[in-house]
Amino acid sequence: MFDKILIANRGEIACRVIRTARALGVRTVAVYSDADARALHVALADESVRLGPAPVADSYLRGDLIIAAALATGAQAIHPGYGFLSENPDFVAEVEKAGLVFIGPSADAIRAMGLKDAAKALMAQAGVPVVPGYHGARQEPDFLAARAAETGYPVLIKAVAGGGGKGMRLVAQPSDFADALASAQAEARTAFGNPAVLIEKYIASPRHIEVQVFGDGHDAVHLFERDCSLQRRHQKVIEEAPAPGMTTAVRAAMGDAAVRAAKAIGYAGAGTVEFIVDGAGGLHPDGFWFMEMNTRLQVEHPVTEAITGLDLVEWQLRVAAGEALPLRQKDLAITGHAVEARLYAEDVPAGFLPATGRIDHLVFPDTARIDTGVRAGDEVSPWYDPMIAKLTVHGANRAAALRGMAAALDATQVAGTVTNLGFLRRLVRDKGFLAGDFDTGLIAARGAALMQDAPPSPRDIAIAAVVAADVPDGALAGFTLWSPLARRIALTQGGQRYDATLWVVSADEVEVALGQETIPLRRRGTDWGAPAIRHAGKVTVFGATCQTFTLVDPLERATDERGGDTVLAPMPGLVASVAVTAGQAVAAGDRLVVLEAMKMEHVLRAPRDGVLATVAVRAGQQVAAGDLVAALAPDASDG
Repeated sequence: MFDKILIANRGEIACRVIRTARALGVRTVAVYSDADARALHVALADESVRLGPAPVADSYLRGDLIIAAALATGAQAIHPGYGFLSENPDFVAEVEKAGLVFIGPSADAIRAMGLKDAAKALMAQAGVPVVPGYHGARQEPDFLAARAAETGYPVLIKAVAGGGGKGMRLVAQPSDFADALASAQAEARTAFGNPAVLIEKYIASPRHIEVQVFGDGHDAVHLFERDCSLQRRHQKVIEEAPAPGMTTAVRAAMGDAAVRAAKAIGYAGAGTVEFIVDGAGGLHPDGFWFMEMNTRLQVEHPVTEAITGLDLVEWQLRVAAGEALPLRQKDLAITGHAVEARLYAEDVPAGFLPATGRIDHLVFPDTARIDTGVRAGDEVSPWYDPMIAKLTVHGANRAAALRGMAAALDATQVAGTVTNLGFLRRLVRDKGFLAGDFDTGLIAARGAALMQDAPPSPRDIAIAAVVAADVPDGALAGFTLWSPLARRIALTQGGQRYDATLWVVSADEVEVALGQETIPLRRRGTDWGAPAIRHAGKVTVFGATCQTFTLVDPLERATDERGGDTVLAPMPGLVASVAVTAGQAVAAGDRLVVLEAMKMEHVLRAPRDGVLATVAVRAGQQVAAGDLVAALAPDASDG
């Protein structure tokens, strides 16, 4: 076993690797950018080394600096985590050239699976089923359009070097192909440095089921499957193991195919073989096709650990240190069911746009496994993935695991930045999901029912008003000493203003008047009917729904809002292209600007017909959330 390893990553996965290394008596070295100087993974590691400024190109993608840090600190091996350099074969070669061990597969294995077109050809040769389509090298638009027509619409355009939904477009009809191709290629070029794409037949009722494999370079085993069908923007939200509706025959067929894939490239370490599965009419042994292989540890590996009782990071370290596979296939078994939910800082109603900001308050229940890289007081940076945590719950069966996850999400408290917590709470209670009747289109099909947060109840507003009054612990006794018996509080949420009047009844009782309605509240412990906190000029109530209100300064005067005349940046990002100029007439929905954030493209469109009075950005410009992008001249009809 190694004495010391360097972890070439950040956030929750770096913390996760540190936890296992510490249990094995292995010392750890963290690396960090300037944005992460006080991050949790830096605090947990035995040593830490600065890489450079916040941009990943200057820090976490600087393989030369990472290798130098490993050599300088005496680390014997480098664990890549996931993302960043984890699937970069050139980095692996440089690590080994420096006399270090890469905790993962060989450079050749990564290259074999790195380009989706070549990987699918290799898998077909190994007897692994692949989706019909075009996986060749030619990239002329007319040629690809012809291949799409031969495959039959609808088709998927997918970046050959892609992953995480980046460089992917669904095309329903031939007239949409050219624009979708150009957009997919541009996004692939930005995200992966390679604009090449492939064409695949789109499966109408697809499920995303993947198989965890593990090899030692000679032999390989599978650790069963995970269902990752619940996705937004082609990125996973909730994962579970085993897959709902899985039969013994289908599991055997998929497991054998995954092991063949691993053995075909002499795979060593943890990997995941992803399959697209036809979910129409149940699962069948001939109804799955190879999609891609991720040559690294997956984000969702905790559900596999939960149902097998194994530590996959420990397996990674042992195999990289030269040990054989710890167990054989016959020794592996499934116990119970596990579900994982990814908690992100993101604006769900705005289309799951990534969010930033300070985490003022963060509480997790002790009934779930928590993988996180942040603490209360940390900032969610615009430079990196906005994941806050992963919650994993294990139960005796699927129903028990889902009940446990619902309870865990209900007990989770986050304040300071917007999150997808309310969305996750609704998703794990969706009837179709609970019944196991779902595919990758479930979230999009449910639409507003899942994405829109419920409005605050009068009771939520009343609790927020009492907390906003900033009453000391103990009681409202003394309330009359520093304030009138009746106190007025104003709160806002989403442009709606709420005016409340608080009346003291007794030491632990208060009545809150909201218009014509009066809500009585009683203090129990430190709560007024639900947990709530005041933070940074806001109040968040953690009730049946999470509701955050902004406190209104009594001296603040209302300001006019420009409404539909302006287009503001919905998130921090880089202006990739500008399609219009000032003075140009536009129609509602016309493309104005393409903003790149989190390596994905976001199109900003005209809110109405009109003439552009201002175009405030240029290509290559960095913008912050809320920055003015463009403004329409006032509509003459409004005057």
